[in-house]
Amino acid sequence: MTEPVAAGGRPRPAREDAWYTRAPEDVLDAFGVDPQTGLSAARAAELLAAHGPNALPRERPTPAWRRFLGQYRSYMQLVLLAAALVSALIQEWTTAVLLLVLTLLNAVVGLRQEGKAESAMNALQSMMKATARVRRDGSEAEIPAEQLVVGDIVLLSAGDQVGADGRVVAASSLQIDESALTGESVPAAKGAGALTGPLPTPGDRTNMAYMNTPVTHGSGVLVVTATGSGTELGRISGLLSATEKEVPPLTRELDTLTLWITAAAGLTMIVMFALGRQRDQAWDALFVSAVSLAIAAIPEALPTVTQAILSVGSLNLAKRNAIVKELPSVETLAFTSAINSDKTGTLTLNQVTVVEVVSPTDRYTVSGTGYALEGRVRHAAGSAAGVEAAILPYLVVNDAKLVDGEVVGDPTEAALLVLGHKAGLDADATRERLPRLATLPFDPGYKLMATFHAAVDASGKEVVRCFVKGAVPAVTARAADALAAGGTVPWDEALAARAAAQTERMGAEGLRVMAAATRDLDPAGFDPHGDLLGYVTGLRMTSLVGMVDPPRAEAAEAVAGARAGHIRVRMVTGDDVTTGAAIARRLGIPGEAMLGADFAALSEEERLARIDSIGVVGRVAPEHKVLLAETLKKKGEVVAMTGDGVNDAPAIKAADIGIAMGSGTDVAKNAGRMILADDNFATLVYAVRQGRRIYDNLTKYIRFVLLLLVTFVVTFLGATVFDIAAGEPFTPPQVLWIHFVVNASFGFALGFDRESPGLMRRRPRPRGESVLTRPVLVTVGLGGLAITALLLGLIALGREHFGSVATGQSIAFTAFALCLIVAAFECRSETDSVFTTATFDSRQMNWVALAQLALAVFTTQLDGFRHLLGTTRIDARQFGWAVLAALVLLALWELGKLTARRTRTV
Repeated sequence: MTEPVAAGGRPRPAREDAWYTRAPEDVLDAFGVDPQTGLSAARAAELLAAHGPNALPRERPTPAWRRFLGQYRSYMQLVLLAAALVSALIQEWTTAVLLLVLTLLNAVVGLRQEGKAESAMNALQSMMKATARVRRDGSEAEIPAEQLVVGDIVLLSAGDQVGADGRVVAASSLQIDESALTGESVPAAKGAGALTGPLPTPGDRTNMAYMNTPVTHGSGVLVVTATGSGTELGRISGLLSATEKEVPPLTRELDTLTLWITAAAGLTMIVMFALGRQRDQAWDALFVSAVSLAIAAIPEALPTVTQAILSVGSLNLAKRNAIVKELPSVETLAFTSAINSDKTGTLTLNQVTVVEVVSPTDRYTVSGTGYALEGRVRHAAGSAAGVEAAILPYLVVNDAKLVDGEVVGDPTEAALLVLGHKAGLDADATRERLPRLATLPFDPGYKLMATFHAAVDASGKEVVRCFVKGAVPAVTARAADALAAGGTVPWDEALAARAAAQTERMGAEGLRVMAAATRDLDPAGFDPHGDLLGYVTGLRMTSLVGMVDPPRAEAAEAVAGARAGHIRVRMVTGDDVTTGAAIARRLGIPGEAMLGADFAALSEEERLARIDSIGVVGRVAPEHKVLLAETLKKKGEVVAMTGDGVNDAPAIKAADIGIAMGSGTDVAKNAGRMILADDNFATLVYAVRQGRRIYDNLTKYIRFVLLLLVTFVVTFLGATVFDIAAGEPFTPPQVLWIHFVVNASFGFALGFDRESPGLMRRRPRPRGESVLTRPVLVTVGLGGLAITALLLGLIALGREHFGSVATGQSIAFTAFALCLIVAAFECRSETDSVFTTATFDSRQMNWVALAQLALAVFTTQLDGFRHLLGTTRIDARQFGWAVLAALVLLALWELGKLTARRTRTV
């Protein structure tokens, strides 16, 4: 934070949070400034030169060439490049070009995705496009907000953007929308009085204003206390720059898989060269065999198939209002085990709704939600007196409007207009009948608002009628009597106690409670320009109202669905913990409610020990949200974080998958990996379900491709060791055919497979758990060995009984394709048998299997295929050997699954 500077130019030390605890005069004195004259132009220029412009740091864009080269940092890209280089050295030009084109394709797709992930810090900086009205040298001037300095006197009025952080030194009905910064759903009323501290979050500091928050009502005078990186936005910018995005789990998995494959292929090459030289094989022949092995061991189609599966998945999510900015985030959803959800607008409607009215003698319930006019006021208890007189002040002391369901003005006042409509009152007609004479604006000091109107009392006498609404203690403290069944009764201890009890009850239910009252004044003694607060005494209490931002109708079901999937939902809100806890109970979110400051005050050990018992964190600052995400990650959770404001951006970036609301700020959207266009929590749970389905299908494909790679490596190794086909069981064209025609087509079919039964009842994969689990390794290891034995046996069969290694290779090539058809169906489940009707419930799988069966015949029977792949024609008896190999694999695999099922049930 920039230090205050006294009149003589000597800086004075100050605590960052001290300004709200000081009286306005003390703050002005600390900066050596007179609010009527402001800083001198010379002093302002001196401070601007010393401390720099009032701007946030901007990230330098990475040059396009560096971003392109950055796509070649992945292990898969490097291996493909190496294979292309070796292919070129031995003049396998077709293979070299194909591999190089593949790397370019992968790089272009990666760049395209990276381009969507714009910098959140730059979006934050781009928000700073405002001007400010200041007093300098005794005159008012409008300057760019970037030129503000500490000590500047800034004038605020409705429609302005606050240009820098500052202490309010004068205010008239000043209200500022701080929702993007604090998460509060209603504008904050601002006053000049000193507060007692400490108040850790900006939302509690009612005499401070913060950079880039809009003034919605009233006017005020501000002395700038911080600029640039010293502001709250600057602090958030610092959190953003210090927070690194998580590497998606699948990216880590593929990198690890590539390393293992490369190591296995490298070891096999060493063995091949050692044995080949021992047998006096030529170097060029060994190089050809090595390239064939390299091409066979590299899953060339894996990146392309994976990108395609994720791309289609992201398109399907977009149709349901979940827009994925970075493709790997689709699979991160599958790992999600903890969701930290913003309350306002995500779990709730973000539309204040009156749900209860309590008069001195009666209680009413109000149906309907939000600003829709459907609903009724129902009498619930008491003497059945009319509700109209009880709620009239809320309509009269009201400056809002509802136009075609849209709010114009304060959201709370709009909710009160909806209440009047449900009770059969016409707010516009009522206002015309009671012309307003004067207004006492709301102030945080006295916490009420009053309006004065020309009216006629029951006897026909002209009066000035005062209507009041405000905080319950502020209004009841000024009460003398109460409205009761059309008459009045004294405001005694019994009524005061009843009002206090009802307020406490509604507050415990998460309702925000407001009180209303009225009073008639003699027109002769009323001065509309005098001390209006002095008239607000001896009030007649009319009612209390309880209002709430109601939960979305589908949110409770979505929370239950998340819990059924073993995903823990926590509410993170800028509101108080009582309101948050009440909404959480209605949504079925378990756990204790805690202040963000209390959570941050715990030691790391205490946070880790208590985090499982916490369901709601209220009054959160940006660093509290980041701390919550980091604590959960240390517990091994995969964390999703939702939010819409600038204050949410650091936590959105820190989470494994950050999710911004479609109605939120660009800063939050750019920090996140996904955007919920409809701001709906149910959409997030749907996205998690689809993420699980996509990742589950990807694991099916990974099992399949691992089996293929193990088979290739072990087959080449076996051919070398046993001197079969000169150590080259398959030629490069045949290897590429298996990879791009057989493997890729089954990859797409598996990737778009139907959802596995019971998918949302499974526990999410633990953080760090590899896809290479023990069952997967056993399956692909044994399956690969079985296929290898069958393929090498068929090559040997061709050499010994059909007189040609080439014939044996063609039989083995056909058998390989048929075995992969079996493997694709078997890889759909680790334990379920294929001998069920569910085996053929995927149309894509069925069509791909039929196509591959036909191609398995064509590759040895049609001249074009034989010329392309270097195969020879085989007869029906020889084809039967290939079919037999596939049937043997099917029998062995089913036997293995039967053993696995019995082992699990023991």
